[in-house]
This record gives sequence, structure tokens and C-alpha cells, in this order.
Amino acid sequence: MSNNPILHSTIKGTGTSLLILHGYFGMSDNWKTLGNQFSNDFEVHLIDQRNHGRSFHADEFNYEVLVEDLYSYIKHYQLEKFHLIGHSMGGKTAMLFAVTYPELVDKLIVVDISPRQYQPHHNAILAGLNAIDFSIQNTRSLVDKKIAELIPEFGVRQFLLKNVYWKEKGQLAYRFNLASLTENNPEVGEALPPFTTFENKTLFLKGDKSDYITQEEEPIIEAHFPNSKIVAIKNAGHWLHAENPKDFYAEVCAFLG
Repeated sequence: MSNNPILHSTIKGTGTSLLILHGYFGMSDNWKTLGNQFSNDFEVHLIDQRNHGRSFHADEFNYEVLVEDLYSYIKHYQLEKFHLIGHSMGGKTAMLFAVTYPELVDKLIVVDISPRQYQPHHNAILAGLNAIDFSIQNTRSLVDKKIAELIPEFGVRQFLLKNVYWKEKGQLAYRFNLASLTENNPEVGEALPPFTTFENKTLFLKGDKSDYITQEEEPIIEAHFPNSKIVAIKNAGHWLHAENPKDFYAEVCAFLG
């Protein structure tokens, strides 16, 4: 077991616990609106994974340690038999957690990611983030302008800029641990280990405009998660929970019953 601090989270509502894990460069705040909705029926835990949001920073970063961080969190709050949602990188953490500690997870929801390996493909984002010198780019608009040289997509920049905050008066910083995420970038695409399975009900939600889950991924999903189904969310890409929250919420509620 690790001696790391407990992951930062926001907890709302009562009932069966529903834990939500954000994606790479994300944070629990990305799920605030949906979290509030889910808290009408569940005790919702919006969790910051290590090196993200308000959780601790560490040099080590891979799915094994992310799973152990989550296990420590669960023991700390004495949770048992909860539902687990993970988006993208968070989905990878959620899948590995479910096959490692199947007795703790009731139902699993994996958002726009599959168990297969993905090639590292965040190079432009990492280059853009690393191009910032906060002593020069000392306002949000200057940070945005500089990042735009490498990241033209407005929506992606908006998502990343949520991580820029005033560390102290006049001094901006990133909430995430950019050095560790840059160093360990290949870890984010790692596959679920072979011959691991989770038998409980599992829902894979994919954006109909996203290519993270295609027909090619269906056999590997079936092999690891025999009791799973795949549902496409309309008019949505990789950030389907933000792009079509209404349908996303409806599908999750129907699945969790």
C-alpha cells in the first residue's frame, strides 16, 4: 500500500456511492454539472486523480498506481459495492480497478475508451502546454494566445485552460503536474493486461463522432467484459458527457436503474 495522501474529491448526495474519474488533463470540476444531477439519486464522489486537479503530485504515474490511489481512497471512506464511471484515462483506471478489485464494483461505466493500447497522441497538447513560461505569459489571455500556436482547436484550449489558476498574486500555474504527465505520456495509452475480466454489468458509452471505440474494439471489450454493452451517444465526440449531457445522463440512469 502507498503512503500517499488521499485523493481530493467533492462528495454530494446520499445513497449508493457513484465514483467518477475524469480524463487526461482533466479534473473533477469537469463533472460538476452532471455530478449535481446524479447526486439526486446517489452519493456522488467526483475525484481528482494524482497529478490532476487538487490532488497530490508525484513523479510516478501509471495505471497500477492510479488504481492503488483509488483503493486507498475507498478504504479511507469505507466504501463498498459502488458504481464506477471513468472517462478516457479515467476509464482505463476504472477498467483496471474493476478487474483488480471486482468484489468492490457493482456496475461499471466506461466512457469513450476501450481496453486496447492507444498510441501516444497528445504531442501537440504537451508541446503547447510546455511552451508556456508563466513569467512571460502572465495573464490568461497571453497563455491562450501562446498555446493557440500549437493547439488551434478552441474547445480543447478552453478545456486545458481550466487548469490554469492563480497560485499566488500575479503568479499563474497549472493545476496538473505537467512534468510528470509529459515524462509518463506513453503510460496513458497502455492496454488492460491480457486475460483479465470483470463479470458484472458494464456499459461502454461512445461518442458517435469519436473513433476511440470502433467495431474493431468490440471483440476485446467482449473478452474482458463479457457482461457488457456498447451504446453510442448522438452528436458527440470524445467529450460526450460535455457535448451531449442530456443523453449521457439518461443512458447512465437507465443502466444504473
